[in-house]
Amino acid sequence: MPEITLAAEVGRTTGSSATRRLRTEGKIPGVLYGHGLEPVPVAVDAREFRAAMSGEAGLNTLLSLEVDGRSHLTLARDIQRHPVRNTVAHVDFQIVRRDEVIAAEVPIVLVGEAIEVSHGDGIVDQLLFTLPVKARPADIPSSVDLDISSLTIGVSLHVSDIVLPAGVEADTDPETPVVSGIPPRVQTTAEEGGAEEGDAASATAEASTSES
Repeated sequence: MPEITLAAEVGRTTGSSATRRLRTEGKIPGVLYGHGLEPVPVAVDAREFRAAMSGEAGLNTLLSLEVDGRSHLTLARDIQRHPVRNTVAHVDFQIVRRDEVIAAEVPIVLVGEAIEVSHGDGIVDQLLFTLPVKARPADIPSSVDLDISSLTIGVSLHVSDIVLPAGVEADTDPETPVVSGIPPRVQTTAEEGGAEEGDAASATAEASTSES
């Protein structure tokens, strides 16, 4: 995965008023850290950051952060957003090495068609949407696929059913359910209603027997 170059300014003033001024200027405050480096306050252009993160790799995009004449291979981590505008308010840049295994989360994409579930008017219920993985930075996939063609009602597919690319390892319990085939809700409601009517009928019959 090739990295995207992003320029960062150093020497920004910290504090709420200085941070607001930076955002007004179209910049995002952040911190560069990792591999023994003392945390360095930085700022990046908001538009350039959005453009860099809008690629296929998303949050796992490798960024070559240009800081004070030096280049650092980084990943954007702990991205904080404004609670109303949803704009990026702060970002941490973690320094990584190409040869180290790091933790990341990647989206899970369901592929194929659960024909048996559809024919039974069931519902495909996705329970897990991102997968924690371990891999070298360049090996982190933009997403992982789970084929649901074999899914049937009453059955679940698990993390162990996801075929991962070479060099990528799931960092969670392999038995964690990812997707399940759920019976149709209308049928379930009807069955519950029938059971309630049956219980009421039984209660009426018992009452009649007691009176007699």
